[in-house]
Amino acid sequence: MPRWLPRAMVMALALVAAFQLGTWAFHQLTSLLINILIAFFLALAVEPAVSWMAARGMRRGLATAAVFLGLLVASAGFVTLLGSMLAGQIVDMVEDFPKYLDSVISWINQTFHTDLSRLEVQDSLVHSDWLRRYVQNSATGVLDISAQLLGGLFQLLTLVLFAFYFAADGPRLRRALCSVLPPARQAEVLRAWEIAVDKTGGYLYSRGLMALISGAAHYVLLQWLGVPYAPALAVWVGLVSQFIPTIGTYLAGALPMLIAFTVDPWYALWVLGFVVVYQQFENYMLQPKLTAKTVDIHPAVAFGSVIAGTALLGAVGALIAIPAVATLQAFLGAYVRRYDVHDEARVSGHRHRAPGPVLVRVRKALRLPNEETAGPDVIAPAEPLPGEEGGATRAEPGGERPEDRE
Repeated sequence: MPRWLPRAMVMALALVAAFQLGTWAFHQLTSLLINILIAFFLALAVEPAVSWMAARGMRRGLATAAVFLGLLVASAGFVTLLGSMLAGQIVDMVEDFPKYLDSVISWINQTFHTDLSRLEVQDSLVHSDWLRRYVQNSATGVLDISAQLLGGLFQLLTLVLFAFYFAADGPRLRRALCSVLPPARQAEVLRAWEIAVDKTGGYLYSRGLMALISGAAHYVLLQWLGVPYAPALAVWVGLVSQFIPTIGTYLAGALPMLIAFTVDPWYALWVLGFVVVYQQFENYMLQPKLTAKTVDIHPAVAFGSVIAGTALLGAVGALIAIPAVATLQAFLGAYVRRYDVHDEARVSGHRHRAPGPVLVRVRKALRLPNEETAGPDVIAPAEPLPGEEGGATRAEPGGERPEDRE
């Protein structure tokens, strides 16, 4: 056996073991890495506000705490309004349930000629086996729901903690990262960081402004129609339509339509028409002006990035896909060399096509001049002399006319 073979086998086994260990650790830490990624983008989003407050004399840690406190108060207010709205609607539905049940039973009796009563239906529902099994399964699933809520709360605290440290210690983090890189690489890293801050912050701020405008417009409509919980519904429409890509508009408009339908079915059609008209106004008038200087990417690229982000990281990937792609596009645009394009017809989509053989034969049959087949031997007909009667005579190949020879 060669002397190097045992050592090579040990090294190969060690590499395989290290790869397996790294794969296992990566799968175990996936949730933590995703939280760190979200926290990093959140820190990039609040970086302009924190830097603006720090430049005016406030300590960076205090400025970061003030920004996060404002976000926490806004989120708590939104959840409270939405929760009160849903609770009120659930109470109203429970109170009106006997009326709905009576109307359904009367329709069944009239249609199928049956003799049902509400008390019999309620008694059969209360003493049914499937309801008893459903209650037992719900009682056993309360612990699972509680564990999920606690896990979500822990992830939220982890996310806020990492985002706070990334935003408060941003200069120290950049200095520590650049200290292990050569000067040329330091400039590139700082430039990429600055582009990421501009694009991410600009994206979220422009979306927040559009959410404010959308919420105000829908609030005016809902208040005019007399739909209950107009403020909560307006906040719901503004946030969901702007911060959930692609399908956010439809999710945002479904809830106001449902609440308006309980008041008057025609109000639901009014809400649907207003949502469609406002969406067109936002897509063609409002959004291009607000996002032209922040996230200027093609709609097809944005849609593809949302699909790719959803496939990779789920809802989190869909949320951070657009600012990530905008950052990458801006960073590559600073280093990719571009050239001038000649102003040709093919650039605009116009193709130069030569006449086909059928057209050439038709032209030859009609004896029409053709620029592809015409040569120097073709001579134009001579003009008539002044005072001569009749038309022009064709010149002979020698260039003389019959009158000149006579």
